[in-house]
Amino acid sequence: MQVSAKRRFGRAGFDVTAFSFGTAPIGNLFRPIDDQTSDAMIRQSWDAGVRYFDTAPYYGHGLAELRLGHSLRWRNRDDYVLSTKVGRVLKPARRSAIDFTPWTAAAANRLEFDYSYDGTMRAFEDSLQRLALEHVEILFIHDIDSFTRGSEQPEVFKQAMDGCWRALESLRRQGAVKAIGVGVNEWEVCHAALQMRDFDCFLLAGRYTLLEQEALDEFLPLCEKRGAAVVVGGGFNSGILATGARPGAKYNYSPAPEHVMKKVAAIEEVCKAFNVPLPVAALQFVVAHPAVASFCAGTRNVEQLRQNIAWFSETIPADFWATLKKKDLLREDAPVPA
Repeated sequence: MQVSAKRRFGRAGFDVTAFSFGTAPIGNLFRPIDDQTSDAMIRQSWDAGVRYFDTAPYYGHGLAELRLGHSLRWRNRDDYVLSTKVGRVLKPARRSAIDFTPWTAAAANRLEFDYSYDGTMRAFEDSLQRLALEHVEILFIHDIDSFTRGSEQPEVFKQAMDGCWRALESLRRQGAVKAIGVGVNEWEVCHAALQMRDFDCFLLAGRYTLLEQEALDEFLPLCEKRGAAVVVGGGFNSGILATGARPGAKYNYSPAPEHVMKKVAAIEEVCKAFNVPLPVAALQFVVAHPAVASFCAGTRNVEQLRQNIAWFSETIPADFWATLKKKDLLREDAPVPA
């Protein structure tokens, strides 16, 4: 599949490219990226045909939005789709008073969770200011999962399904945004949100991959039934599906446990037999599901970006997928690339 392939964004009435540019790394996640590298990656993705860009206030405390807006500012606004997120409000503060973890050299803003109606509206307006663009197509409620909020998650979810929902539904009704949804690390949270409210889309990080297909049980079928689009991030499960089962391999941002290492090693054996690089299979598997509109990839330099684009476009023999299923390394009901 080509990165520039257009796919319908569920019922929302517009198209996105099958490959999308994720901006967490240009928020200086874990280590800094300079402005020139950030701009070069965005320009390279554009030249490759990418026309969907995802960002968030959380990424670098506003830095990713600032950089993305700068790089897209003189592009024709009708030529691309942009998503950002709500649930956090940024407030200027002295750097010495800010905990930037896990960001480095981030923007001088303090983060505050805010799922109220007013806080959501402020977050939306502030994002437009940082981007210096007149609109975004997609708004996601960000990080209302247990991974981020721990024991507070049930109350946080309840707040978001009230305050954030009312604000986003109002913005959609007014035509200020075209699609509203939830962006989290757990499919169960997406499923609960879709059961409760009339969302258009979801950004699911790391929970529908070559390693994990539990989302096929309930969530993805409901998305198909309701016409809700899914954007998948974290398709490498934070590292191991790109590096393979090597010493120090990361899974969910931590050292991969033994059972994960064993499964990835088994998948690698099939990859070797068919001469299919593991990351090629990981990238292309995700977008085979009819509910998945785009794979969102974050990269740290132009070389990584070019490599991801090349992986996305390689041809995989059909027997490869059949063999994974035969060896119980992939669910039998998992859609695979044609």
